[in-house]
Amino acid sequence: MALIESTLATNGDAFLRSRQAMLDNLARLQAIERSTREASDAAGPRFRKRGQLLPSERLALLLDRGAPFLELCTLAGYGLGAPRADGRTVAGGGLIAGIGMVAGARCMVVVSDSGIDAGAFQPKGLEKLLRVQEMALENKLPFVQLVESAGANLMNYRVENFVHGGQKFRNLARLSAAGLPVVTVTHGPSTAGGAYQTGLSDYIVMVRGRSRAFLAGPSLLKAATGEVATEEELGGAEMHASISGLADYLAEDDRDALRIAREIVGSLDWNRGLAVPPRPQAFAAPRYAAEELLGVMPDDHRRPVDMREVIARIVDGSDFREFGALYGAATVCGHASIEGMAVGIITNNGPIEPAGAAKATHFIQACCQSGTPLLYLNNITGFMVGRAFEEAGSIKHGSKMIQAITNASVPQITLFCGASFGAGNYAMCGRGFLPRFCFSWPNAKTAVMGADQAAQTMVNVQRMTMLRKSGEADEARLEAVGAQVRANFERQMDVFATSALLLDDGVIDPRDTRAVLALALQVCHEAELRPTRPMQFGVARP
Repeated sequence: MALIESTLATNGDAFLRSRQAMLDNLARLQAIERSTREASDAAGPRFRKRGQLLPSERLALLLDRGAPFLELCTLAGYGLGAPRADGRTVAGGGLIAGIGMVAGARCMVVVSDSGIDAGAFQPKGLEKLLRVQEMALENKLPFVQLVESAGANLMNYRVENFVHGGQKFRNLARLSAAGLPVVTVTHGPSTAGGAYQTGLSDYIVMVRGRSRAFLAGPSLLKAATGEVATEEELGGAEMHASISGLADYLAEDDRDALRIAREIVGSLDWNRGLAVPPRPQAFAAPRYAAEELLGVMPDDHRRPVDMREVIARIVDGSDFREFGALYGAATVCGHASIEGMAVGIITNNGPIEPAGAAKATHFIQACCQSGTPLLYLNNITGFMVGRAFEEAGSIKHGSKMIQAITNASVPQITLFCGASFGAGNYAMCGRGFLPRFCFSWPNAKTAVMGADQAAQTMVNVQRMTMLRKSGEADEARLEAVGAQVRANFERQMDVFATSALLLDDGVIDPRDTRAVLALALQVCHEAELRPTRPMQFGVARP
């Protein structure tokens, strides 16, 4: 390996300006996440009166104490729903989701955020749930869900959400059939179609006097058939544990239910037969402080940056063996390790040229040959354009790179560190290419092109149209067109907009990058090695 010698001027004005811009974005992220937690925790008195724990408390009791929890998609739905009466900004889609340890087993955990609107799905909540279910499937993770949901919000009913909502039940059946246990604690209501969220589980814990599961509640039952029954008679925990057979375990309260859930996961002996080769007992930390990642990326994506400065602060010992350094030099490829785990890194110090695309293709294929996971550090304004680059085969070599990414046989992880524009987003394994994990820094921008470039393009088009029709251009109107296009692009390219749309798996603090990537690599590594017992069908209830 070769040590990266940093030339970053950490006391310079540019660094300090970039650092402050990053801190401002982080403060905005933390404020949004805090507002969601506060909105949920505000239901505390109501939960206490019912003898229940808040969703955040349930999660804390479920997870192994002191073990890391990688929360996912915290900005889901941000800014997309109707404003709340209390003025709080609520993101997260009505769910808390992430990867954590339960009784020593790494699991995908999903918690209904029932402190907010009784757990009704928020905008993008369905898409978030589908995403984490797919992640559990791909990474061979048991799926543990803590359910208490009022179901769909009928005031904001959308037929497409009802139809696509069937996928969440399909995915539970797929998880079970893939040999991945589904463990469910039903803390409260699980009604109508949502009853299948409980029913399609392999292990079900219900809480005496609190859990409810029925296809039609008392109101709908009376309207449909005239029959009168209480919620407890229709779908209470005791009935399901003793008569219907839906509940496998009857808990006395939330704490008891979570104790049972942890015992269930522990009894799976999930790590049995997981032959994990020993990792190095010690590995060198990066030679440069993670704190410096706050100021590495320019606050203006048009300013150049050497992405080796990022690599130097996330890889073991700041050691990076660059591949083909003198060929297609703007595309940086090389080998490194993160907490003892080998990884191939691809990033950019400028637009992708034909030589860089060809080199990256070679590198991706070589990593597939050796079984080395790939990490894409996105900071790309696109492909180089112009006659010379077209003649050099830019489309041909770019297509080869996309072919390699699409068909790579190793886990791929994408981190948006700066700009990700145009076809460069595709060539650097953007969301559309289904990387195993996909994270963003708070300064990230994603768009078909930069806002200024888009505005100038449309102004040029409009000017040509005006000249063709009248022989003169209305400069005031052209300026208004440019401003409108620029504002539209700037609004949509912002990471707070893209993450709200689930175009990544979450926004992370740059200082946490090494820890997040290490956890993601470990999850991928365990999935490669883990033996499972797929079946033709999921586990059927008696």
